[in-house]
Amino acid sequence: MSLKHEIAFTLNGVQRKATVEVGMSTLAMLREVIGLTGTKYGCGEGECGACTVLVDGATINSCLMFAVDCDGRRVTTIEGLAGDPRADALRAAFVEHGAVQCGFCTPGLMIQATHLLAQQPQPDAAAVKRGIEGNLCRCTGYSKIVEAVVSAGRTQQGDAG
Repeated sequence: MSLKHEIAFTLNGVQRKATVEVGMSTLAMLREVIGLTGTKYGCGEGECGACTVLVDGATINSCLMFAVDCDGRRVTTIEGLAGDPRADALRAAFVEHGAVQCGFCTPGLMIQATHLLAQQPQPDAAAVKRGIEGNLCRCTGYSKIVEAVVSAGRTQQGDAG
C-alpha cells in the first residue's frame, strides 16, 4: 500500500495540484507525474546537479527533495525559464561559446547560472566557478561554461546601461 498526498504549489508561475506518493522525489514528480522532462535524472544522490531546480528562489537538487515538500511553494524548472531575459542571454552565450555539447547537464547549469546572475549580475570567472559548483559536466571541461556565464553577465549589464 502506498501513501499518497495531494499537494498544491506554483510550478513555473502556474498554480498546480498533484497527487504524489509520500516518498516520491520532486524530480520524479516533475518527470513522471507532471510530464516535464527538461530536469534530468543524473546520479539520484545530489552529486551531479543535473536535476537542479529553483524552489522559492533557491537552487536545490530535486532528486533529494520530497515532492510533498513542494506543497505551498514556488518551483521553477528549465521549462519555466522560457522568456526570462536573463536565461535568454545565458542561452545565447552558451551557444556562442560552445558551452553545450551533449546537453545533459545544461538544464541544471542553466538554472544554477540564472540564479547566480540574479544574485550577482556581472560575475567574474572565479564567482562563476563557485556559483556552478555541484553541477557536473563531462564534456566541456567547464572553461566554455564559465566563459558563457561571464559573457551573459556582461551582455545583460550592457543592456541595462
